[in-house]
Amino acid sequence: MDKLFLSKILGSVAAGTHTPDQAVKEILNSSPIENHGLVNIDYDRHNRTGFPEVIFGQNKTANQISETAKNIFDKSGVVLVTRTNEKSYGLLLKNIPSAQYSHTAKCIWADNRNLKQTIKGLTVISAGTSDEPVAEEAIITASLMRCSVNKISDVGVAGLHRLTDRLSDIRKARILIVVAGMEGALPSVVSGLVRAPVIAVPTSVGYGANFGGLTALLAMLNSCAAGVSVVNIDNGFGAGYQAASILGATIE
Repeated sequence: MDKLFLSKILGSVAAGTHTPDQAVKEILNSSPIENHGLVNIDYDRHNRTGFPEVIFGQNKTANQISETAKNIFDKSGVVLVTRTNEKSYGLLLKNIPSAQYSHTAKCIWADNRNLKQTIKGLTVISAGTSDEPVAEEAIITASLMRCSVNKISDVGVAGLHRLTDRLSDIRKARILIVVAGMEGALPSVVSGLVRAPVIAVPTSVGYGANFGGLTALLAMLNSCAAGVSVVNIDNGFGAGYQAASILGATIE
């Protein structure tokens, strides 16, 4: 049972807008999974894993995204949609006026929780400007999971002095997300310079033999530097979620 939902029900009883019997009926009729046509929303996800269900927007209609987001937001107070577009955002704004949209990351989110605790220690590093959409997706995800994120951009291996100039900041991190395309060398370089674990994110940025990010993925999987774990190609969301989980964002 979602805490925000229970709080609303109990608050309505305290305010006199619900009788105790009405509140009991609503609670008993509340299911952790609700069917909304093609969509089955898992309202118990937050209690099990520490964060509500996230909507993967690719190939979903604007109506599907808007209605699903509203249902999740109404029950949990926070919602995140990844891989979406401005059309979906425009429609969703009618249901959630406080929603925000990142043109870079193609993410929509809204958050009306009053979170006082901020988890420090996460740094997101991107190799080049072309990798920013994936890095931004990781930052948005981790930020919604209560993490304070330090961002370091455009420090790829083609100019290592850019990276070493920021080394003192990088070494303050408890965990690092390193985003890179092309040959995917940056996570290995970073991991060899720091104590913190590195989550490597290969991107689909690169010329033909990059194979849409496969070259970077294989390079990161075969890293000889200790402490490197790898998520899928362009999966900034997965990296942000993993980093936040390691830092304790899903522990209450």
